[in-house]
Amino acid sequence: MSTPRTIIDVPAEARGRRLDMFLTAQLETVSRSRVQLLMEQGGVLVDGQPQKPSLKLRGGERITINGDPHPAPLKAVPEDIPLDVVYEDDDLAVVNKPAGMMVHAGSGASEEARSRGTLVNALLHRFKTLSSAGGELRPGIVHRLDKNTSGLIVVAKNDRAHRALGAMFAARRVNKTYLALVHGAVPRDKGTINAAVSRDRVRRTRMTTRPGVNARSALTHYEVVQRLATRFGKFTLLRLRIETGRTHQIRVHMASIGHPVVGDTLYGGTAQFTALAAKHGKSARAKQKSQHAEPLKLGRNFLHAARLEFTHPLTGKQLVLEAALPPELTDFLHRLQCV
Repeated sequence: MSTPRTIIDVPAEARGRRLDMFLTAQLETVSRSRVQLLMEQGGVLVDGQPQKPSLKLRGGERITINGDPHPAPLKAVPEDIPLDVVYEDDDLAVVNKPAGMMVHAGSGASEEARSRGTLVNALLHRFKTLSSAGGELRPGIVHRLDKNTSGLIVVAKNDRAHRALGAMFAARRVNKTYLALVHGAVPRDKGTINAAVSRDRVRRTRMTTRPGVNARSALTHYEVVQRLATRFGKFTLLRLRIETGRTHQIRVHMASIGHPVVGDTLYGGTAQFTALAAKHGKSARAKQKSQHAEPLKLGRNFLHAARLEFTHPLTGKQLVLEAALPPELTDFLHRLQCV
């Protein structure tokens, strides 16, 4: 079976336009991210040569797209993936999601990469039946956590519970508490960040607190749990409560006040640390040991959804559920403070 091919001749009036934006406009039902993914895979040629998405067109070029620009339909399928179920009844469950796991299917280089290994896959295997209110790709999913954030997430087993939980989240009747380690010494012991969040117009994978189109209100309360002055620098362990659930809310809010989440490289955090230069008065041996010490690494964001409090939407039972920091975060804290 031959590979499908699409040919597009660039008109003169497209001169000066970015290649990816031109193709997104031409392929009306294909997203810009999908176009960029095709380029990364070598599926887009300009006059026979692969090009970057930022290429400025001159007009008159011939663009060849090898393969179907439309991604294969994503399918949520059951997978036998271990789950840490903190609470379960006939209507809902609360799961402690590990970092590194997507909540539901996302973008990827192949159907396998886009639709496997997610929380939804694991939920379908464990519970068999979930609510359908979130659609075929997101059965049972009432709210989300970022891929590299761990912690508690509520899952609806039926549509009645899903609708009731959705209304509770919308009305801010679910209390969500997180733990985060951030860079630097946060000056106040307690504070509130009230800054609307919108999609960054330049870097579309990021959110921003700068004024923008479709900005949505966002409110984050924080309090200091511990201040750390270490050989790797100063850090602050925070307990945070969010009243809203905007995309990347805690991450973008902390970055906006100059204290990004440790490990969060998208918003200015650092994932690898080397010890600071030895202070005066230390022995030559101690200085040498500090200079040759192994760098400290964290392969995820130091952000954990530690506590959920809400009234069961169908039984009226008050639920207070907690999940301790996972081992990789407690180990990181320990190594950070070792002399």
